[in-house]
Amino acid sequence: MNVARCLCAATLAVVFGLVVVSRCNAAESGLEGAWLQDGACAETFSRAGKGIAFKKPVNVFAPAFIITGNRLRTPTASCSIKAVKTVGDRRVLSLQCATAVAVEDVRAIVALSSDGALLRYLNDQDAGGSRYERCSL
Repeated sequence: MNVARCLCAATLAVVFGLVVVSRCNAAESGLEGAWLQDGACAETFSRAGKGIAFKKPVNVFAPAFIITGNRLRTPTASCSIKAVKTVGDRRVLSLQCATAVAVEDVRAIVALSSDGALLRYLNDQDAGGSRYERCSL
């Protein structure tokens, strides 16, 4: 694996806990929105027309992401959601993500909790997940 691919994979793993996977096709409306693991939504996101964007200057270390339609954005990556597969109560997102240095096929495993939060899992064996709250501005 070259340096650019390693940097891209490490960046995505830190920001969103993603792993490599094959490509697939669409997004799920219940997942749409701005999501933040901890901190103040107003410090991370801002209104951009009818949508939400990362506040400038972007904190590249913010544990946050935005899902809109078939796009998922982190502070350092822009991803196309190729498919969403349901596995039990979890959704497996097949993504193609681009950073400043590389393009990678990745996957993310998430689930919506009963209280409206989103849980992001590192892998199939992760039982706890990381909790993200939906931000509304």
